[in-house]
Amino acid sequence: MYIDLLTKIKNAQQAGKEGLKVVHVKMDASILDILVKSDYLESVIKKGRAPKRVLDIKLKYQDGKGAINGIKFVSKPSRHIYIGYKDLRSIKQGYGLGVISTSKGIMTTKEARKEKLGGEVLFEIW
Repeated sequence: MYIDLLTKIKNAQQAGKEGLKVVHVKMDASILDILVKSDYLESVIKKGRAPKRVLDIKLKYQDGKGAINGIKFVSKPSRHIYIGYKDLRSIKQGYGLGVISTSKGIMTTKEARKEKLGGEVLFEIW
């Protein structure tokens, strides 16, 4: 689940770790790709074969601090928040990133607005 993944990443950054390994899940891999493109993570490498596949995550630091300052989980397993493309807004006045699950896959809120797609808002990161 992406909530556990992001919590592990945030805790590893606060502890000053260089990287971490997590079990490969398609949804987690697509979220990590978005975070790499948005410069919140250094790199993500898939390792291993099908039953024991893992994702090797290298964390990114800026001036000794982690690149991720905060995470807000909008949708949770107990409550799903859906939003239309007209209601998508910028996160932290453009300094943050929102991730949304649409019918065409997981993407940022900026991409979803351009594609005119709504969906389930997963989390906000800054």
